[in-house]
Formats: sequence, structure tokens, C-alpha cells
Amino acid sequence: MPSFSPRTAFTKAIRASVLGALFAVSVPAFAQEEQSDVRWVSDDLTTYVRSGPTDGYRIVGSLTSGDKVELIKTQGDYSQVRSESGNTVWIRSDDLQDSPGPAEALPQLKEQVAALTHELATIEETWQTRVQGMEETLEARRVLAEELEQTRQALHDELVATQSELRTAQAQLGDENKEVLMRYMVYGGGIAGAGLLAGLILPSLTRSRKRNDGWV
Repeated sequence: MPSFSPRTAFTKAIRASVLGALFAVSVPAFAQEEQSDVRWVSDDLTTYVRSGPTDGYRIVGSLTSGDKVELIKTQGDYSQVRSESGNTVWIRSDDLQDSPGPAEALPQLKEQVAALTHELATIEETWQTRVQGMEETLEARRVLAEELEQTRQALHDELVATQSELRTAQAQLGDENKEVLMRYMVYGGGIAGAGLLAGLILPSLTRSRKRNDGWV
């Protein structure tokens, strides 16, 4: 399956739009130029023109396909027109049309194609610049994300080490508390034993002294 590229899709869409715009703008442009008194000699035709509105009038010249003429009036099957050279002649109405032929339309279409091609190139250049900017932004964000991930991992490792040290310190503190408690118990037991011994010995000494005093 072929890979999908946003840039390629955008370029194809722009080209399709340009082609559509070319046909869309060419017709209105000619429509604006088409006035009620403007006609063109039909395509693929070189026709004779006469001095009057019937076939009985003498031929005074000819007009070629694509020639632009000004319609003056229509009478029967003929129309009186004024050529670009300024001559007023009669031509069969069937040999006239309301839109220019390819010979006259081609230069305008070429100009429009050139203008649209230039516009397309400008759009593509702008799009490439924007894409490059987005790619640079994405690369910068990727680098930043990697740096943040490294920082997060370092903080995580430091937290694990700190928690381990804390557990070790708590264990050591527990052992020290037990040792201190044992010392207090031994010390307290010694004091209690000494007091008990003193309580037993002192009364005996007191009674002995009293007996000795009576002997004297």
C-alpha cells in the first residue's frame, strides 16, 4: 500500500483547485466581455461578406474564424456588423456566435494558466515553508520530550535510592531503640535490686546495733 503524504495530498488538491478555477474564471471573464453588440465569426470558417442583407448583394470581402465584430442590426438571415478595421458589412447570422473561438480565447487562457501556475508555485513554497517549520517544531518537541524523560528517570532512580536509605535508617533506628530499651531495663533492674538489697540489709543492721547498745 503506498504511503500517504500530507504534502502530496495538499499539492494534488491545489492542482485540482487550480484546474477547476481555470475553467471557472475563464467563462466569467469572457461573459463580462460579451456585450449585446459583440460577436465572433464562427470557428473553422472563412465567410464572404456582402454589401446588403441578402444573397443578391455583391460580395465585398471576407471574414475569418475568430474575427471580432460589432453587431449593428439584424435583418432576415443577415446581420450588419462592423469589423475591427471599421468596415460595415453584412454577414449571415448563422456565421456569428456569442463567444470567442479558440484562436482568441487561447492567449487569455495562457495568461490565466501562467497566473495560476505562479500562484500554485507560491502556495507550494508557502506550504513547504510551513511544513518545514512544523517539522522543526516537532523535532524540538521530540528532543524536549527525551530530555524530560531522562530527567524523570533520574528523579525516579533518586527516589528509589532515597526510599532504600530511609528503610535502612528506620531499621537501624529500631535496633538502636531496642538496645537503649535493654540498657534502661538492665539499669532499672540494677537499681531495683540495689534498693531491695538495701531494704533487707538496713533493718538487720539496725536490730544488731540495738542489741549491742543493750549489752553495754
